[in-house]
Amino acid sequence: MSSLHDTLRRRVDDGTVPGAVGLVARGDDVEVVAVGSVDVEGTAPMARDSIFRIASVSKPVTAAAVLALVEDGRLALDAPVEEWLPELAKPMVVRTPSSPVDDVVPAERPVTVEDLLSFRAGWGFPDDFFLSAVQALLAFQQDGRAPYLQPGPDEWLAALAKIPMVRQPGAAWLYNTCSDIQGVLVARASGSSFPDFLAERFFGPLGMTDTGFAVPESKRSRFTTAYTPGELGALEQADTPDGGFSRPPAFPSGAGGLVSTADDLLAFHRMLGANGTSPDGTRVLSPPR
Repeated sequence: MSSLHDTLRRRVDDGTVPGAVGLVARGDDVEVVAVGSVDVEGTAPMARDSIFRIASVSKPVTAAAVLALVEDGRLALDAPVEEWLPELAKPMVVRTPSSPVDDVVPAERPVTVEDLLSFRAGWGFPDDFFLSAVQALLAFQQDGRAPYLQPGPDEWLAALAKIPMVRQPGAAWLYNTCSDIQGVLVARASGSSFPDFLAERFFGPLGMTDTGFAVPESKRSRFTTAYTPGELGALEQADTPDGGFSRPPAFPSGAGGLVSTADDLLAFHRMLGANGTSPDGTRVLSPPR
């Protein structure tokens, strides 16, 4: 057995997870290990093609979609996003990060596309979750692990615009929220839905057949159950294969809404490592300049 297998097996044996899939690729040398089960009941063994909620691994896929539109000339890095997201044209910012949510000042400059990509737009999570503006954002976004609970993109963005920024645009790196805004931006700038744009520009050309925002019934036998740590480390069920991801969500979350497999993620990251080309040579993104 390999060290990858031993590492994953320990996490299953100590109850951290019911099962896991690990994939390590070095050029054409690919090692894949699947251990444990898709749920704590052991109803089916974990397999190479098991489908997972990939949470924040959705973020680089979303950023790639924004960069694709920059490449197409639909977006520009230095352009204010208010052209496509007018709800964010006149944001307010708490006077200081520790100020109450009603002590606000206007944003000193517009939010740009680059601000969203670099997580410096002003909305998001710092290391202090007890700040008033952060608490307001947390209450608005509910549980980030359940993006299917959010309203539709237009309603979501309108509600976000009413929450003051934690920091001025460009002033600080703040986690998570910018990726959700990016997803709305991609949809409006492309004239397509966010899921359709990802499918046409990335998932189709790269053969990522199991990646998307929902799992159809025909694939749910491969879809794992999600858990959160409970009291004394016990696993508590958070979502089932027939739960929140069984239908397309009202809000396709660019921050954490995708499901995928190990091999689909390998295809995406190999594209990035191949200067933006798919296995058949199709240009998906331009190479770095």
